Amino acid sequence: MAQFELKLPKMGESVAEATITTWLKEVGDTIEMDEAVVEIATDKVDSEVPSEVDGVLKEILFSQDDVVQVGQTIAIIEIEGEGIESDNSNSIETVVEKSDVEEEHIEEIEKSIEIAAETVAAPIAKTSESGRFYSPLVRNIAQTEGISIDELENIAGSGKDGRVTKDDILAYIENKDAAPKVAPVSAPKPFVAKAAPVSVNGGDEIIEMTRMGKLISKHMVDSVQTSAHVQSFIEIDVTNIVKWRNKVKNEFFQREGEKLTFTPIFMQAVAAAIRKYPLINISVQGDSIIKKKNINLGMAAALPDGNLIVPVIKNADQLNLVGMTKQVNDLANRARGNQLKPDEIQDGTYTVTNVGSFGSVMGTPIINQPQVAILALGAIRKVPAVIETSEGDFIGIRHKMFVSHSYDHRVVNGALGGMFIKTIKEMLESWDMNQDF
Repeated sequence: MAQFELKLPKMGESVAEATITTWLKEVGDTIEMDEAVVEIATDKVDSEVPSEVDGVLKEILFSQDDVVQVGQTIAIIEIEGEGIESDNSNSIETVVEKSDVEEEHIEEIEKSIEIAAETVAAPIAKTSESGRFYSPLVRNIAQTEGISIDELENIAGSGKDGRVTKDDILAYIENKDAAPKVAPVSAPKPFVAKAAPVSVNGGDEIIEMTRMGKLISKHMVDSVQTSAHVQSFIEIDVTNIVKWRNKVKNEFFQREGEKLTFTPIFMQAVAAAIRKYPLINISVQGDSIIKKKNINLGMAAALPDGNLIVPVIKNADQLNLVGMTKQVNDLANRARGNQLKPDEIQDGTYTVTNVGSFGSVMGTPIINQPQVAILALGAIRKVPAVIETSEGDFIGIRHKMFVSHSYDHRVVNGALGGMFIKTIKEMLESWDMNQDF
């Protein structure tokens, strides 16, 4: 008999650790390849870790609620035959952001880690209270040089999402050593409004926010404080789409095995509009605008506990209606079952949320940082409307919906924000009733 080390897998950029939430198997249990062994939680998503081999669970190395680093061995599986060498490329000694390290050698990283281990400086957390992420290499250099977290927070980062790279911190150290020593002048602290105290009476119930709820709360507040939110609204006549869907949905299900909802139709229109207006598909980094190459659409989905998660449809503009439908249904179903992988909620460049699914006519959604815009789809309603014909105007019943577009007014002006949703309106209202799928 041989042994296989089950390691915590790499779960996407910036995810360096996870919390063990539930062991799905006990010592002595038989495990099949790809069968889930343990449930974990990161600061982005809950997920499962499957086994890479068939075997018997021999040893569990971490308990529930333990925090485990990417690459660490979490369990030992006994297998038949010779041992399978597990991938150690994600072990904690080498888990470093590529953007931070670039072409630096592993030997240099290991040397920094050894030096950091010998220092008596206080350890620096991978994520500060402000939510800023610091890679292992940057944290180790900071420890070695005695740089405090307050100093790190004030270093301008040139990496992705403003992160501090190795070059940034080394330049800071060089300038710091070269600068003349002067008495520090404390800058005035910015005014931060405090929430009014809440009175609690004897009959009131106190409910602790969930981990996900706390993360969403912080993410929403940070977004409002980062972006200058403005909104544009437009009403769209989707009568042709409603009639076309009613006509083809049964045939669609029989042929493709998928339910055809309105969401993939709308997502296709959004992707096409982004191709026409690529400056909606951007992020802001300091005084620079990052124009995204890929169109990756986030799709807000409701979880069983009432929270929302945003799985991402990668390269959405390259999908036809069948492909888009399969992606939408698959991600929505696995989101509801907490089965999304961390990579599937990352790298979104634009987000769509369907507030109409909760009966709302319209909404003013908060931008999903670091994106610069988000679209809210309102409920489809039957309404009386003026219909223009060559023989004159008359009143008829039409299916209509409101679309709300929230965008960052720092980089998206009203003309672009308005033209974008006007283009979506024109695409949807010109839907061909005779087209195939």
